[in-house]
Amino acid sequence: QVQLVESGGGSVQAGGSLRLSCDASTLMYSRWIGWFRQAPGKEREEVAVVYAAVGSAYYADSVKGRFTLSQDNAKNMLYLQMNSLKPEDTAMYYCAATPGRSRFTRPSGEADFAYWGQGTQVTVAS
Repeated sequence: QVQLVESGGGSVQAGGSLRLSCDASTLMYSRWIGWFRQAPGKEREEVAVVYAAVGSAYYADSVKGRFTLSQDNAKNMLYLQMNSLKPEDTAMYYCAATPGRSRFTRPSGEADFAYWGQGTQVTVAS
């Protein structure tokens, strides 16, 4: 069964750091995988995505230079290192993956992602 399980969320002061983990089971190949977030009252937004096992990550402008997506292919794990956190980073963070897809066809939005985790809450206090 396809499963994505996130962990690592929590509460932190502004300027602090957190590392989110996603256990991607068998989804770390031949697809796009990444992180989304949804703040209360806002639409879900893409944070960072990468073609599983290869390639460079794409980041939302709001997190460039602060967040880093990485992969451990041997462990089927995806990580999001979040530094210099801001109160506006407060959201539920989701790990997501597309169905099998070419690395040359970047997803255009969340509708392209078929598999989702349950989410992990990140709260940044000012």
